[in-house]
Amino acid sequence: MRSFTSFNLQYAHRFYGFNGEAQYLHGHTGKLTIEVEDTINKGVNMVFPCNEIKKTAWNILKNFDHALILREDDPILPAILAVYEKQGICNGHPQNTMKGKAFQTELATAYPDCRLVVTKETMTVEGMIKIVHCLLKDELNIAKLTFTSGDNAASQEYEVHGSMDRCPLCGVALDEEGYCPKCGYKK
Repeated sequence: MRSFTSFNLQYAHRFYGFNGEAQYLHGHTGKLTIEVEDTINKGVNMVFPCNEIKKTAWNILKNFDHALILREDDPILPAILAVYEKQGICNGHPQNTMKGKAFQTELATAYPDCRLVVTKETMTVEGMIKIVHCLLKDELNIAKLTFTSGDNAASQEYEVHGSMDRCPLCGVALDEEGYCPKCGYKK
């Protein structure tokens, strides 16, 4: 069975090297839906609490919300960083409270203090799905990701391998030692 939750992400980007309207810096409201699959967890009668899916994913996804997403070879990237440096916000600001967990993968790097994500490829809906799966595949049993942004949408299904060991009291994934980080249950 599957449980799922959705996120709305506000971001700006552009398609560097693209001949069309998307070559200009512009913003979107994107909707990401994450579906996780597992057996029904006895005791709490659910696959995975949707609010826990949201908490797990949001630690990473908040890097994309109200952020600028640019390809690493985009010539405006150094100019943006120079402006941030001049403003004194390149290394963060007290009002920047939406900082996610920094990450660096083969697909993208997040700079939470700058509210900036730098990608290897142009950030399309398909690209966002690839990045999110790479970031969350070890945290959640992702069965499907769907991302819609403007008139564009894409989805990808994934084969789920095995079952996550979850707390019988609250449904949260147990850590490596068999402890529940939410309620303290010990397996």
